Formats: sequence, structure tokens, C-alpha cells
Amino acid sequence: MYETSSRNEPDERTLSRAPGSGGAARHTRSRWGDHGVGKSTDVLQAVKAGNAGRLEALLVQDASLATSRDEAGISAILHARYRSRMDMVELLLACKPRLDIFEAAALGRTPVVNARLDEDPASAKAYSGDGFTALHLSAFFGQPEPVAVLLQRGADPGVPATNASAVTPLHSAVAGRSLEVVRLLLMRGADANARQHGGWTALHAAALHGDVAIARLLLARGASPQAASDDGTTALRLATRKGHTAVVELMQARPAPPAEE
Repeated sequence: MYETSSRNEPDERTLSRAPGSGGAARHTRSRWGDHGVGKSTDVLQAVKAGNAGRLEALLVQDASLATSRDEAGISAILHARYRSRMDMVELLLACKPRLDIFEAAALGRTPVVNARLDEDPASAKAYSGDGFTALHLSAFFGQPEPVAVLLQRGADPGVPATNASAVTPLHSAVAGRSLEVVRLLLMRGADANARQHGGWTALHAAALHGDVAIARLLLARGASPQAASDDGTTALRLATRKGHTAVVELMQARPAPPAEE
């Protein structure tokens, strides 16, 4: 979900990379939805190209194409959501497809999340084709109600993605800048110092964004401003580099840990 950029900083666009990579365990329906490869590919290409007119034309011809999925099992709905194309999401939803738990979590459809968990309780811990749990998706997209339901029904707040990013739901929530979701995850035991690929912590992301409220909450839960990424960058240094004075002052005001004997 969230990788490091070419400048060795956490990338706040955590879900904008092409989904379906990372060799993740999958919990999906049929590979191409209920259609042949050709038509499903047309739908996915329209979504990836941002061509809403083409997508609408395809759906007018065959509304069932709204259930199209790529080779990894990632749906057209998620591809559109990943790209922040809510107009395309609405076009697809107008065809009334049956949402899976990942789509429902990303879209904040709490009743559907509950229904899918009733059908398959293990889906609370399942991974999508691109390596994220439903908790990762609801956390990133700032959906506190599905987050609360998933946590209550067995989702692990500390589980890393199975793709190369190795982000936890807490990384996802901070990247999505949802204070409420960050609080929920920390209350349920998420590690404030968990490291994703590259050694980045959630506090690094808050430092990158200049997000004082989230940084304060993370610090209160034990996040270390001196924890360094693999390249030696601390959250404090990152906030300083970005000119986020309020975050820098907040981190500097935190008592230093005792020296090791």
C-alpha cells in the first residue's frame, strides 16, 4: 500500500500504485468476474484511462460488466476508487453489483461488511489480490464504521500487507489522514512504532503531511520521533526538512527516552 518515493520519503498516495502486484494471498471471486476476458479488459482499461464516457457506454451495453476484475481479482470498482474516480465508482454501483468485503470496506458500506462477515467470518483476516486486508482499505479511505466492525469481528490491527509495502492498517490510516481511524487502531493495540518497507513508521507519514493532530496522538501512544528509516531518516528530521514547524516543536517537546545503561 504505501511505498517510499524516489526521494526516500513515505508516499502519501499509498493506494495509487497499480494494484494486483506483490504476490499476495487472494480471497476473490472468479478471475475475470462473470465475463470473457475481452469485455472485462475493456472495462478495466476504461477505468485506468479515466475514460468515464467509455465506461458508461460499456455498462449500458451490459450492466453485468460492473463486476469485472483483473487477473489478480481486483475489481473495476476498486480500481476506480484507488484512482479517486468516484464518478466511475458511481457508474459501476448504479449497475447494482454484489460487493465483496474489500469493496464494501473501501466504500464505507458497513451493512455489507457485516453481511460478508456473517457469510464468512474468516474474511475479516483475508487478503485481497493486491495484498491488503479489508481493514487496510477501510483505514486508508477513512471509514471508521467499517474499521470498528472489522476490529470487533477479528481483524488484526497490526497485520502487515503481504505485498512489498508491508504496511500495517495504522500506516494506511495515517496516509489517509483519518484521525478517528488512527485512534481506533491504537485503542485496539496497533503498534505506534510499526515499520513498513523501508523502515518508515506512521509518525514519518504524519511528519511528511505536517499533521499535528495525528502526530500528537501517535506520540501519546509511544511513537518515537527518533526512530530512523532504513536510510537513517527520523520523523523529526523529515518534519524539519518539510518545514512543518508545529510538528517539529511537538516532537521536540516530547521527553527523550532514558539512555541505555
